[in-house]
Amino acid sequence: MRRSITSGRGALTRRSLMRAAGGGALALGGIGALSACGIPAAGKDKQAAVSDDFSAKEKQVVFSNWTEYMDVGENDKGYPTLEAFTQRTGISVKYTADINDNNEFFGKIQQQLHNGQPIGRDLICVTDWMAARLIRLGWVQKLDPTRLPHAYANLSAQFRSPVWDPGHAYSYPWTGISTVIAYNEKATGGRKVDSISQLLDDPALKGKVGFLSEMRDTIGMTLLDMGKDPAKFSDDDYDAAIARLQKGVDTKQIRRFTGNDYTADLEKGDLAACVAWAGDVVQLSADNPSVKFAIPKAGYVSSTDNLLVPAKARHKTNAEKLIDYYYEPGPAAQLAAYINYVCPVDGVREELTRIDPELASSKLILPDRAMAAQAHPFRPLSEAEEKAYEEKFAKLIGA
Repeated sequence: MRRSITSGRGALTRRSLMRAAGGGALALGGIGALSACGIPAAGKDKQAAVSDDFSAKEKQVVFSNWTEYMDVGENDKGYPTLEAFTQRTGISVKYTADINDNNEFFGKIQQQLHNGQPIGRDLICVTDWMAARLIRLGWVQKLDPTRLPHAYANLSAQFRSPVWDPGHAYSYPWTGISTVIAYNEKATGGRKVDSISQLLDDPALKGKVGFLSEMRDTIGMTLLDMGKDPAKFSDDDYDAAIARLQKGVDTKQIRRFTGNDYTADLEKGDLAACVAWAGDVVQLSADNPSVKFAIPKAGYVSSTDNLLVPAKARHKTNAEKLIDYYYEPGPAAQLAAYINYVCPVDGVREELTRIDPELASSKLILPDRAMAAQAHPFRPLSEAEEKAYEEKFAKLIGA
């Protein structure tokens, strides 16, 4: 079940692939497209999203997800958990890994959703800030809690109260994503790196420091190090974080802002330390014991990728059954063992131990209470804020 970072499907992680496609200029393009198409800032009548449900007659569900985000069978054939779902329920799943970037995917579906038309999908998976946008626009359907007993009972406490979807009326997490600090012990001379201040100020690391090309992760981690809460910061706080990072660029403390390629640089030691995604670090450290991770005392930025039923979906009930299935400990553990990101499902440790005891003890997949308490989400942004902040960040990273 466990993947290797050096070969096969683990050579590039799902999250890194997404970030490589989604940084800087593309993100701004997505925002520009949003404004150019005249998409309203506030949602339409949520009732307009509802459609006739053909689940009883048509035993199928169409599911769009990210690349590298589903367990795969031997020789890269089939999806074991999806096949088990079909065997149990008789509901076939048309599964497509056709999401490579949030804004890119939004561009594919926005015109149909804006016109009140179906997008040919019953279930989609997008990152929390995009999920918030779709909910605000009224382009997703409200979930029926009576069809989600496992999801309601087993959702981990860390993920229960997102400000952008109170009570999970419209969404449930597929995975949690933790932004941490990773370092190569050989490249640091055996020294631990565990703060953004160290990344930006330690002369021994000059020219061997990496930050991410994703605004929310890089700015969020910097804000935390400055004593600011990413869930509550002001425009002035944001500008101060940009200025602090700009100094790191000007002094050449920061080698570069990276997408997926930081994994190779970190493993080789070209980057001694960097801001990283936990799923990458799990895989890297399995093959290279010199790669370590640290959770800063100031905390870390957390986000989620989330399952939603889009407006006018044809098989809503079937989609809800699939969501609930992945909140059963067995399927949840099998999925987590393959993708290596934070599992949002309580009660999976025993199941995960059967698959891989080392993964079951990883705080990056199953955070303990202390680690969960250090997680900080990045606050939802208005369209005006998102455009302004992304423009400043693009200038910083040279996008």
